[in-house]
Amino acid sequence: MLIDDLNWRYATKKMDDTKTVPEEKVEAILDALRLAPTSSGLQPFEVLVITDKALRAKLQEAAFGQAQLVDSSHLLVFAAWDDYTDARIDMVRDETGAARGGVSDTLVNYYKNLKGNYVGRDAEVNFQHAARQAYIALGVALVAAAEQQVDSTPMEGFDPAKFDEILGLRDKGLKTVCILPLGYRAVEGDWLKDAPKVRRDRDVLFTRID
Repeated sequence: MLIDDLNWRYATKKMDDTKTVPEEKVEAILDALRLAPTSSGLQPFEVLVITDKALRAKLQEAAFGQAQLVDSSHLLVFAAWDDYTDARIDMVRDETGAARGGVSDTLVNYYKNLKGNYVGRDAEVNFQHAARQAYIALGVALVAAAEQQVDSTPMEGFDPAKFDEILGLRDKGLKTVCILPLGYRAVEGDWLKDAPKVRRDRDVLFTRID
């Protein structure tokens, strides 16, 4: 059950570097991530799936030496669009048209209005909006990993500018926003592994208005 999977998962602090996540499990996580909802279906981000150990060692230096970057099996890097442009929104319009039998007048007008709202707006505002969409996908990936019994650690503790430089993202109009190592928890050495899960009580967290 989903609740059991969510109770099982935690932000893994030490991963077993001798274990590799099977590719079919990685693909299941990526498929779920791909299906995550985003504002207007724009999916304004890309995800790098990195297994190269040497590259991950460089990224580890830009993540304050955190071991999960190299001890994990796969590292997902979520990189959001740095801005909304006519070309990017037109790309989504054309992809939507191809999937739904053609670019209708309704689609043209919808995306024209979208460009009127986004294009030309402050680039930082647009990047922050795109980054929030990437975080939705991150959340879906976390749940999908738990369903696959794959450990993961959502992370913001890194230097985004250095990640962008190492991965060559600036020339692609992308900025790193969050990362997600995937792997398997180590038997020993993880202080959080056997700790009780702590979440706020339902009567504190939820307010029902009937």
